[in-house]
Amino acid sequence: MAFFLSRLRLHDGKLIKDRRYHLRTYPNCFVAKELTDWLIDHKEAPDRETGIRLMQKLMDHYIIHHVCDEHSDYKDAKLLYRFRKDDGTFPLTKDMKVFMRGQSLYEKLVSVEESILKVREENSVKYQRTFLGCEMIDWLVQEGEAENRKEAVELGRVLLEHGIIQHVSNRHHFFDSDVLYQFWINFRRRRRLTELLNENSSRALSESPDSPFCLRKLNPDPGNTSFLSASGSSQSRAEVAMKTWAEGHLPFLSLQVCQFVFSVNGMYVLHLDYQTISSLIMTGPRTLVMEVMEAIE
Repeated sequence: MAFFLSRLRLHDGKLIKDRRYHLRTYPNCFVAKELTDWLIDHKEAPDRETGIRLMQKLMDHYIIHHVCDEHSDYKDAKLLYRFRKDDGTFPLTKDMKVFMRGQSLYEKLVSVEESILKVREENSVKYQRTFLGCEMIDWLVQEGEAENRKEAVELGRVLLEHGIIQHVSNRHHFFDSDVLYQFWINFRRRRRLTELLNENSSRALSESPDSPFCLRKLNPDPGNTSFLSASGSSQSRAEVAMKTWAEGHLPFLSLQVCQFVFSVNGMYVLHLDYQTISSLIMTGPRTLVMEVMEAIE
């Protein structure tokens, strides 16, 4: 991730170092005001306000913290902060472990000759960093990344559910087949830190009224739980949210067996529970965009 690379750059630039304050030494820390200067000087932020917002986001996500945890906000002042990865307090969550596993697999794949990752074309569209599901399964087993094909499929599904790989047209989950997938994340692209301010663990989706996944709430009243397909098509797969229980639960009456709600307004939801997805739909904007994946027939 971008903040990990920036952390290494800060170490190299000696902004992160042992500092002494009130007769006490604080290892591997930085001065907030100096870091804000660094962000602007290295064009990671256009101004101080953006730099402060960026660092506050890192604090909100438990990436940095005040050395004594006396400040919950990032203050552009002569206060000492530290990356949690430098003091062992960084929470290595399941999501982070999956991300790191995906990055490791990607780096291993692109560093070998005759890699299975190639530019391929499907339905007249070219896709980068693609592979066939069965090819990935073969490779994972051969390289010892999985003990057998079943375990390899499970790993592929976890990577897809966390947005690291995807079916090229987002229609299918991960299968041991000749279906085409791609790495959604290009781990070797250097990202600017300001990109973190514009992301919400989601990808951009078209909200065009012509989209078969676009729903529009009939009216903005809080008690209303009815939806209408904005495309006007009664056969649209967006019907999955057309009806709701009066209590506000979402039964997904039109979902068929082996169909999965993939995203809600661009946010990945495969790894979320039923109640959370229902809340996203019922409390979201008036126009609702959903993607549904289906199993291979």
